[in-house]
Amino acid sequence: MDNVLKKLINAAGVSGYEKEVAAIMQEELKKSCSEVYTDNFGNVVAKKGKGKKKIMLAAHMDEVGLLVKYITKEGYVNFIKVGGIDDRVLVGQRVIIKAKKGPVTGIIGAKPPHLMKEEERKQPAKYEDMFIDIGVQSREDALKRIEIADPIIFEPVSGLLNGSLYFGKAIDDRVGCYALIKIMEKIKVDAQVYAVATAQEEVGLKGARTASFAIQPSFAIAIDTTVAGDNPQVKEVESNWKLGEGVAITIIEASGRGVIVNEKVKDMLIQTAKSNHIKHQIGVVEGGMTDAAMIYLAGEGIPTGVLSIPTRYIHAPTGVFNMEDVNSTVELTLKVVEKIAQARP
Repeated sequence: MDNVLKKLINAAGVSGYEKEVAAIMQEELKKSCSEVYTDNFGNVVAKKGKGKKKIMLAAHMDEVGLLVKYITKEGYVNFIKVGGIDDRVLVGQRVIIKAKKGPVTGIIGAKPPHLMKEEERKQPAKYEDMFIDIGVQSREDALKRIEIADPIIFEPVSGLLNGSLYFGKAIDDRVGCYALIKIMEKIKVDAQVYAVATAQEEVGLKGARTASFAIQPSFAIAIDTTVAGDNPQVKEVESNWKLGEGVAITIIEASGRGVIVNEKVKDMLIQTAKSNHIKHQIGVVEGGMTDAAMIYLAGEGIPTGVLSIPTRYIHAPTGVFNMEDVNSTVELTLKVVEKIAQARP
């Protein structure tokens, strides 16, 4: 696995606490861009090129995670969820509390099924009934190591699964951030291209709203992940995205509550992929939104497309993606930006 991608995946960046990821993005984008800064909201903004047109490319830095809510007298940690996490994946997971004095390892616990009544076993797991064990004996001991509101990430993990399939924590959307870095390394157009690593996407697409307002681009692309449907529990009608079948071109999100890509942009994305023989997939999404949902509402409205990398197990402790899909996302983004830069006003 590429070292930059590995650093991004393993970095901590729960929504609102993205500074580790931001530092990596700043370091990498400075290698290819003329200007890199962090705005008031915490977005990392990089600029490359000159020209009348402004083109914005966005990938979000934050990951879903947890936050310390309360510490019991016995030293166990109660927590809240930050972003959409299925409670079923939590029990038994190892986590890292990103405390000021240093990282603290913990294990998410719950009442053992052996001790549950029959009716209890029939009930779905709820995070409110769980706790984190950090191996101390009292609240006082816990407070020597952690504080209320410390962010909590799943234990960092990343590596090769098989062939071109890789796994890791926070694939959504660190793999998009990696693609953004690669795009800015290669891009050469007569336009101002802004790469924006956005903050707090998982809790309301917030960073994209402030960045697009400030930049006011003439065109934008959100680079994100999308839910792959190539596993035994998902029907094709629910998700037709597949790993290894190329960049996912999304036409509509959340049944229209998110972005609805206008027909000119839709046709341009698809035709650019076809004419350049770039492997791609086309689909619509009933649930979930990307930064595009906020970007395209900025100012008088911004033509915006969504290019995504199909990913298995999004918002779980470990996701799986195909590196070939990342490459096709980079390739199509470059070709689209070239076309937009060359087009007449």
